[in-house]
Amino acid sequence: MNKREEVLKVIEDQIDNKNIIKHMLAVEACMGALAKKLASENLRGSEGSLEVGDWRLAGLAHDLDYQEGISDEEHGTRTGQILEQEGIKLSDEVLHAIAAHNWEHTGIKPKSDMDWALFTVDSLTGLIVAATLVLPSRKLADVTVENVLNRFDEPRFAAGTRRDHIKMCEDKLNIPLDEFVKINLEAMKGISKSLEL
Repeated sequence: MNKREEVLKVIEDQIDNKNIIKHMLAVEACMGALAKKLASENLRGSEGSLEVGDWRLAGLAHDLDYQEGISDEEHGTRTGQILEQEGIKLSDEVLHAIAAHNWEHTGIKPKSDMDWALFTVDSLTGLIVAATLVLPSRKLADVTVENVLNRFDEPRFAAGTRRDHIKMCEDKLNIPLDEFVKINLEAMKGISKSLEL
């Protein structure tokens, strides 16, 4: 098994909620797409790692410690420990991104593009799913960027979505919001079967 398969097996063994697993798969796909986008445009400068596999692992594993008995303050910081108990070691960059995606509770602030990508895309995947579920077809294939942006501007729709976090894609990643939505929507459409949407 490769590292991704090993991490996924731990997730499937430890997370009972299928919707959380689907969310992690969605974020994994989005992180891969964002890594490719930033690499192709050379936007990242010299900071951090731009290994697409690392970015995808950060997305896949980011909510592994979102489990009963783990506090909000610990969420993001326990993933490395959980995986190490299973013999899996993630890079320091990946572990930092995972801890920083919940920085308001962990105090570990995002620094690299990978950190900010995970932080900004985490809420967007939920908004895209919610925009899908209100369509008659309930299919990602029928969702447009305009659908998502219209819902973005409706604060009562998917009220738990942290729109301010998503919008930080513009300042922190230099990607306009509409393009950010497009990149991530297409990434999620690419795994629609796994997401059952």
